[in-house]
Amino acid sequence: MGANDDTFSRRSYLKATGAASAAGLGGLTGLLEQDMGTLEVQHWWTGGDGAQAIQALFEGFQKQYPDIKVKQNPVAGGAGQNLHTVIKKRVLNNNPPSSWQAWPGANLLPYTRAEKLEDVEQSVWSHNDMKNAYLQGPKDAARPSGSYVTVPLNIHRLNNLFYNVEVVEEAGVDPSSLSKPSDLVGAMEQIQQNTDAAGMSHQTKSGWSTLQLWATVLLGEHGLDTYTAFTQGKIQQNEQAIKNSLQIVKDYREFFNQDAGSISWTEANTKIINGQAGFFHQGDWAAGMYRGEGGLEFENGWNQVTFPGTEGYYMLNMDSFPFPTNNPSPEATTRFLRYVGSVDAQKRFNPKKGSIPPRTDVPTDAFGPFLQSQMEDFKQSEAQPPSTAHGLAVDPETLTNIEDAMATFISSWNVDKTYQGIAQAFQ
Repeated sequence: MGANDDTFSRRSYLKATGAASAAGLGGLTGLLEQDMGTLEVQHWWTGGDGAQAIQALFEGFQKQYPDIKVKQNPVAGGAGQNLHTVIKKRVLNNNPPSSWQAWPGANLLPYTRAEKLEDVEQSVWSHNDMKNAYLQGPKDAARPSGSYVTVPLNIHRLNNLFYNVEVVEEAGVDPSSLSKPSDLVGAMEQIQQNTDAAGMSHQTKSGWSTLQLWATVLLGEHGLDTYTAFTQGKIQQNEQAIKNSLQIVKDYREFFNQDAGSISWTEANTKIINGQAGFFHQGDWAAGMYRGEGGLEFENGWNQVTFPGTEGYYMLNMDSFPFPTNNPSPEATTRFLRYVGSVDAQKRFNPKKGSIPPRTDVPTDAFGPFLQSQMEDFKQSEAQPPSTAHGLAVDPETLTNIEDAMATFISSWNVDKTYQGIAQAFQ
């Protein structure tokens, strides 16, 4: 067993020993193994860095628990939507897997409201010094209804502003001098006047990139209290801030690449690699592409600043593993969740995934210079606001409504109409 592992629960221990006195020691071993069941874990990491990262995690888990049988049951596609659909069905039918990859926070409210997730504060969060090692934002996301029901494994940051170094230098723009989101407008204007590049690379084919951008602008221009009030549905009280942030994004639109409406975020990111755009706002997963073809060097070819106005904040998107009721393998799942929350697991998984650990005590040596700088920012951050675009800050129904409002925005660029949609999203 693992170093921080206690023995089995009293109930299963008595059950096993009672039977073993009749069956001899061999019977005890067999029963203990049998009691663990098969750990079935569902996730959507079926390719690329995600597949490598989850394999590294399970290798580490099996090293610690060679007797636990692991069945990975991945569901590909739909940026996780296909898995959400499968899980919802299984949980409603009282036939959940042992655990699954889930965005924490408000995403899990439908499950906690239906009492489909277990409180794992004592069984999991009291181990591995987890409570001390996790900062407040990730801990809050692990208990959307007050009880700890899930374990965050990784963090992707959303308030990054990436840029092509050569383009901004040629334009005479200093990204570190921008103090708020509205300052970006002048910087992008300078890029378009002085270079052949677009001011900002962006995709408007689907609404999530613009929702992500708008939420970051709201945080940067109007502060954490306003952003938090928005996520709590205090819309009318913050009407001016919401409209102003929409207007700023509308101002950015003048400097987007002309094919924004027909390309994906990865194609938009390629424009930074090729020097066809100055700035790009995206989660830190975008940095994974710079290491690949084109071979842009960090700090010399590409670089990033914290999105103007959001210094001191680390806007979170995370993956986590919850503990469902009617769990098919409670003992094995408990050990798996403890492992997910450990230094070993997060050290194996995150460098491969291009994310940072939610634990602040994971050694940085396996991470490259960009992620090391992100880890430092995370440790020093005053607050870790949850992502709206990924549903950590608002429940799934509200998010769907906000996405509808954003779809209206990118087709009409009408601030008032979009504001009405956002106001209605919380009703």
